[in-house]
Amino acid sequence: MSKNNFKSILILGPTASGKTKIGVQIAYRFNGEIISADSRQVYIGLDIGTGKDLAEYSIVSPPVPYHLIDIVSPKHEFSLYEFIQHFNSVFELITNKGKLPIIVGGTGMYLEAILEKHKLPVAPPNFALREELQNLGLEELQDKLISLRGKVHNTTDLLDRERLIRAIEITEAEKQGCPYVCATEIYPLVIGISHEREVLKIRISQRLKKRLEEGLIDEVKRLREEGITDERLYQLGLEYRYVLWYLQGRIKNKNDLFQKLRSAIWEFSRRQMMWFRRFERKGIKINWFCPDDIEKIIEIIKRAKYD
Repeated sequence: MSKNNFKSILILGPTASGKTKIGVQIAYRFNGEIISADSRQVYIGLDIGTGKDLAEYSIVSPPVPYHLIDIVSPKHEFSLYEFIQHFNSVFELITNKGKLPIIVGGTGMYLEAILEKHKLPVAPPNFALREELQNLGLEELQDKLISLRGKVHNTTDLLDRERLIRAIEITEAEKQGCPYVCATEIYPLVIGISHEREVLKIRISQRLKKRLEEGLIDEVKRLREEGITDERLYQLGLEYRYVLWYLQGRIKNKNDLFQKLRSAIWEFSRRQMMWFRRFERKGIKINWFCPDDIEKIIEIIKRAKYD
């Protein structure tokens, strides 16, 4: 890689792999700032369940600046389109300061939009259409989306009612000639952080135990008291969904909560790795390391920067 071939560093990996700590160390060494590419850390008040670990940004002095964390209320459904808008603005801000953007995250949809420069329609909520669609059954929604699009590339849209409605909403906006937004060109050096399977399982267990001890259940209780509906909590990810079920009595005790949630997080980490392998099949070069390989990571960045 020649000297000017990367303008950013993108650090990806499954949950509990240690991406944030690596990102902070790299940002400190290379005069960088962190851009979070996590679909839940954007939400204010979702702290323990999303693993913001904000103290990690202060393990160096001065602390490393971070962006796209704690920017919207959890009552607001933050879209991929909004993420790209915010991302483009922050990326420009960091580069204009002469600093290096360090993108850190594991949300496959966000990373794919950045790496592949997806063209996204500007489709704000259409509440009249949503009200109309709420009266339709799942199969009727599926038929409507297929009739509008002809072919559905993302089959997961067909399996979830809320995603179906949103997909129909976007398709209708496209037919009306809505504008589009696209992620800025980032020219990244991509670093992947991973572990052997059994090591990652242990890390997931340890981190979940720590989060429960730190008050994950109380966090969900507080969010409910602040007016976050159970339906919304269900949408906000595994930790909030399973703790909600525990509070509703659908999961009987804390040990059962731990066991079920741990298995769900492990399965989620496997799906994340499927996203990353798909990136590689599309020709995106990912340089894989363990978190302990920080000096090797520093070296590969230096070579890419100065060779």
